[in-house]
Amino acid sequence: MRSSILQIIIVGILINVCLAKDTPDPSAKGGQKMSITITSAAFKEGDLIPKRHTCDGSDVSPPLTFTGVPNGARSLALICDDPDAPVGNWVHWMLFNLPPDTIGLAEAVPRDSTLPNRARHGVNDFGKFGYGGPCPPSGTHRYYFKVYALDSNLNLTGRVTKASLLSAMKGHILAEGQLMGRYRRD
Repeated sequence: MRSSILQIIIVGILINVCLAKDTPDPSAKGGQKMSITITSAAFKEGDLIPKRHTCDGSDVSPPLTFTGVPNGARSLALICDDPDAPVGNWVHWMLFNLPPDTIGLAEAVPRDSTLPNRARHGVNDFGKFGYGGPCPPSGTHRYYFKVYALDSNLNLTGRVTKASLLSAMKGHILAEGQLMGRYRRD
């Protein structure tokens, strides 16, 4: 009797494991994470970011182009950060509630808290709205520009931080992509 109860429990566990494995990610279409391709006319994947887009130059955001945004997207979000910063991951730029038909961003996006297309800037780790370019204290750092297609607009108010943006996006990501550039000060 004990043996048959144990067998039933084991079979139940195995069935649950198999079902869980085959359950699609709710933030993926067709059970597979969709991918957005991000490119820039200013630099290629893994290349150096031009000085113009850093604290040593004009400190303006680079131009970015997005392809592969899924049809069901309701908004886009962008986060640019530096995982090599001495204090941990340093946020350089956050935008959210970009219209889903956005195919990219022109160079030098205004640093206003709200843009004409109703997209909103979060607060970067410089304590400001908008883009704050690479400015590493030493060595070569990597800068990840990440774009997320979301199934909703985000209802966030005030000075939005990366933590609050990531929390609001949880469970709403349909697709994502990233572009990495590097920078080293002379």
